[in-house]
Formats: sequence, C-alpha cells, structure tokens
Amino acid sequence: MVFRSRIKWIALLVLILSVGSLLVHLSITKSSSVQLASYARGTLWQDFDSLLGSQDFRNKHLWRPVRSLETLQPYANPRTSYPAPSSTNNGYIYAKIFGGFDKIRSSICDLVTISRLLNATLIIPELQESLRSKGISNKFKSFSYLYDEEQFISFLKNDVIVAKTLPESLKAARKRNEFPLFKPKNSASTKFYLEDVLPKLKKAGVIGLVVSDGGCLQSTLPASMPELQRLRCRVAFHALQLRSEIQVLGKKMVDRLRRSGQPFLSYHPGLVRDKLAYHGCAELFQDLHSELIQYRRAQMIKQKFISEELIVDSHLRRDNGLCPLMPEEVGILLKALGYSQKAIIYLAGSEMFGGHRVLIPLRAMFPNLVDRTSLCSTEELSELVGPETPLPENTYEMPPRKSDKQLKEEWNKAGPRPRPLPPPTDRPIYQHEKEGWYGWLTENDTEPIPSPMDLRNQAHRLLWDALDFVVSVEADVFLPGFNNDGSGLPDFSSLVMGQRLYERPSSRTYRLDRKVIQELFNITREDMYHPNRNWTVRVREHLNSSLGESGLIRQSMLSKPRLFLSHPLPECSCRTSPLEESRQIRSDDGRFLYGGEDECPKWIKSAGVEKSKNDDGDQPDYEHDLLTEQSETEEEFAKSKVASAFDQDEEWDPND
Repeated sequence: MVFRSRIKWIALLVLILSVGSLLVHLSITKSSSVQLASYARGTLWQDFDSLLGSQDFRNKHLWRPVRSLETLQPYANPRTSYPAPSSTNNGYIYAKIFGGFDKIRSSICDLVTISRLLNATLIIPELQESLRSKGISNKFKSFSYLYDEEQFISFLKNDVIVAKTLPESLKAARKRNEFPLFKPKNSASTKFYLEDVLPKLKKAGVIGLVVSDGGCLQSTLPASMPELQRLRCRVAFHALQLRSEIQVLGKKMVDRLRRSGQPFLSYHPGLVRDKLAYHGCAELFQDLHSELIQYRRAQMIKQKFISEELIVDSHLRRDNGLCPLMPEEVGILLKALGYSQKAIIYLAGSEMFGGHRVLIPLRAMFPNLVDRTSLCSTEELSELVGPETPLPENTYEMPPRKSDKQLKEEWNKAGPRPRPLPPPTDRPIYQHEKEGWYGWLTENDTEPIPSPMDLRNQAHRLLWDALDFVVSVEADVFLPGFNNDGSGLPDFSSLVMGQRLYERPSSRTYRLDRKVIQELFNITREDMYHPNRNWTVRVREHLNSSLGESGLIRQSMLSKPRLFLSHPLPECSCRTSPLEESRQIRSDDGRFLYGGEDECPKWIKSAGVEKSKNDDGDQPDYEHDLLTEQSETEEEFAKSKVASAFDQDEEWDPND
C-alpha cells in the first residue's frame, strides 16, 4: 500500500511539473510572438524596402546613362524650306492596316509619309485587329482604340491634312469598290508611288492601300528626301500619342516599379510564334510547342512567305543569331554583368510562346520578375478595355466516334504495304487537353478558325503591348531578346530601342549581337551556371560596348535599312557639341553610320545645360567602371561580390 501511494505522489508531482512547464512555454511563446510581430512591423519591412532601394557601389554603373551619348538631343523639326499642305491637293488616301502593335505603328508612319509625298489627304487608318473583333467597346473606334485621334490630326496640320472619314459623296463609291486598291510591300520605293500610284490618284481622286507587312514604304529613302525621314520621326515620336487611359495606367505602372527607389530593367523576350516559325527555331522548344511552330512554318511555306525546307537545324540557326535568346540565357548574361538578385525586371510582351515554363530559370535567378498582371489590378485592366458585349463561352463538342467498320475500311484503303501498324485503341481525351488555344492539336490536323473570343483577345493584345511600350521606353535599362531578326518586318524591341534612342539617347539600351553571344554560350554551354572569369569578362566587354558607339554602328548597318524607326540617326537628332570628323564613320554608299548630326540650335543647348546642372556630374562613366573591373587581379576578381555570384547564389541554378 505504501509503495502504491508513493507512486501516486510521484505521478502527481510529474503531472504538476509538466503543466507548469507547459504554462511557462506558452507564456514565453506568447511574449516572443508579440515581440516578433512588432519587430516584423517595425523593422523587417523597412529592411526589405531599404534592401530593394539600396544599390551596391560596385553596381551603380549598371544603371547610369551612357555619358558618351549625352551630347545627342532629339530634333525632328524641318531644317529646310517646308511648305504647309494645301487644301487643293491630289485626292484622298484611305488605308487598312493588318497586324499587331508593332506593325500598326510602323505602317501609320509610312502612310503619313506617302500622303506628304503624293500631296494627298490621309483618312484616319483603319486598324483591322480591332475591327475584326466582335463586341469591342463602342467607346473606341478603330484608330482611337490605341491612339489619340485629335492629337494625331492637330500635330500633323503643318505636314499632312488628316480627315476622319471620306466625304459623304465618296463613301458609296468606296463600298462599290470603284476606287483603285493597292497592296504595297514594305519595300515599296518612292518611284513606285510617284510613277504608278500618283497618276491613278489624280485620275480617281481616291485610292486605297492595304498594308499587311508592317509598312508600305522602304526604310532608306533617297538622300534628297531627308525631310520625309524627319516626318516619320514626328509621326512616331510626337503625333502618335497613346490614348489618355493607356498613358495614365502606364505611368502608374512605372511609378509602382520605382516605388522602392530602385531602378528597373525591361526585358522583351520576343518569343512570338510567327517569328520562331519564320526562322525555324522549333527544336529549341519541346513537344507541343515544337509541333505548333512547325505547323505555322508549313503554312508560311505554302503561302510562299518563305522559300525554305520545313525541317531545318534549329541549333545551327541559333548559332547564327537567327533565334531569340531564351530567358535562361538572358538571366545568365545579366548575372555576368553583375546585376543583383534583387534587381527588378519588367517582362514586356503580350505573347510569350512557351508559357511561364520557359521563364522558370530566369525567375529563379531574379525573383523580382514582374509583368503587367503583377502591377495592375483586374479592375484597372478592365477599365482600359472598356465595356464589351458578353460573348458565348466556347463550347467544345467531341467529334463522332468512328465505328469498327469505318476503321477497318480505312485500314484496307491505306495502300500497299509496308503500312503503319493499326491505330491504338482510342483513349479518352481529358478536358484539360481540350482547353487553351492549342487544344486542337489533340484531335485535328488543321488549326481551327479563330473564335470570336480569340479575335477579342488579339485586340486586347494591342492594349497590353501599348502598356509594355510605355514601361519599356521609361525603363532605366532595356534588353531585347529578339530584335533585328532579318525578316524585314518591324518588331516590338526595335521600336522601343528607336524611341529610347530619340527621346533619351544616353539611356542604357543593350544592342547585343546574338551571334557573338551564342559563340560565347557554346564555350560554356555544358556548365553555364559556373563560367570562368575570362568568359565573364568577354561577355561584359561585348554588352558594355554595345551601349555606345559600336552598338550604334551595328544598328545603323543592320537594323536601319529594314526599319528606319529603330535607328532615327542622324536625321532626327542634333549634337550640343560637334563630333570630331575623325570619329564620324560612313558606309560605302556615303551614308553616315555614326555621327553626321547637325549642331543643335541655341534653345536646345540652353535646355541641355540646365539639365546637366541638375544631374550628378561626379558619377563615373560605365566605360571607366569596365576598365576598373578588367584591371583587377585574379584574386581580387574572385573575392568580388559580382564575380562570386555564380558560385555563391544558391537560388540561381533551377536544377538544384
């Protein structure tokens, strides 16, 4: 009995001690959680904001303007005798424009230039991408879906007469197709318009143009027509103002990106299905996406848009610079340059072929990767679109199942042996395989006609590209994934680069050579995440040199002959201080590749002086930083924060 009572007392004591210990731990936990919460509210968020806003001194040069280009200033005003347009002209020009945001912008500039060349009145162009969509908000009409009509008309009053519609007396004749209609190529010359189009314009009083190649006038005009090139600049950089709703939301997005006080980089991947199919880059993707590219390429061959084989070596094309840089490769380049993991990167582009899957490596390297959906609420994007008529949901109907008799008859009619094995037993096609714009691949060999919802989404892409255009032009740094692809068609990145070169020539815009970059990647492709010092230095040399003179020369040689707006120098700029003749470079035909700008008038010089006073003049140039980095010893380089990022950043390699 005594033994049992002792056991009970011991058990009771253990129970009391356990309860006491539990109460003590709970009180400690409660006090710790309160302190931790107050610490988080008062310290952690401040530290997070300060980390985003702070910049390592070694990395400041990655965001600074290029000092060697600060003497360039935008100047697209006429320089010679330039008479105003006369109300008694040769007639009217109306136009239909097919294509996305980049094609529309380039085509409008060409149409205004042609109207000036032919002394004709331009009717506001019709944007078919918005007109084809059913139920688009009646708040906007074609051109006004993207741009401000009143601004466009008023700004060009001294260049071209622009009217909203044809006179009532001519509308009926247009419906009956009584006026000549032309479908010019984007390489059409001024001679074609003066000799073939102008006589018919004078005779009929009205002509129509169908523009589907992203332009209707050659990029390089005769040397005697510099004012027409400057007119292109005035249209693109001044007259074509996005409608106010787009500008306001775009400005909000830029403000939100800079809210932490840190600069940001804009990156446009250029992963567009048509471009990938044109150049034969299918093997860079897998499974479904590769098949989609090949199907589109087969269509282009059938339409005689390209005259090549269906199956080509995509890796060879990539090595020749004909395929876009993949997001993973861009992330490695940015790491090699020294951009911090905390750097904010804005992802531009309404079409991302390959989906978010191809972005996984880049997001692992730079977690602060954002796009318009990250910066804008659903309500803000809906207000931008405006009120739209509801569309019926796409209802999917299974095709009728073939009977065993039909399958047997098809097998017997398959032709002489050897024949393929009989088809396997049909498995059910699940709903997730039918959804999405690619679902037709599971059951059909031909791509279906776009549904009303598909057409509406294409119209919405114009707005998303417009927002991305605003953000990319304002970005501290811009890096293109696939510009100047050689197809002769305008592209988003080239337009952004041209706009930045005109408005802020010294802004950091990388004009990299994809062929050189791929040669560098082939050296270290087996171990891209751990490159050696020499490889990193070579990448920096190429990318930093592309910011200045060598990059501009390359753009002038390769991009400008295909798209003038991508490189509007020297016609649309001036210099506050003249460039030495020894530094001016000309091509074999006498065209300026670098230099050749006129001296700026006094009012531009005075404005430039005031601006330079407000800027920090003590900041060293990026070239100075590059030379400093290259002069480091091997040991210093290994110890530096930037160089060791390849080995120290545990979150970089997505395969870990």
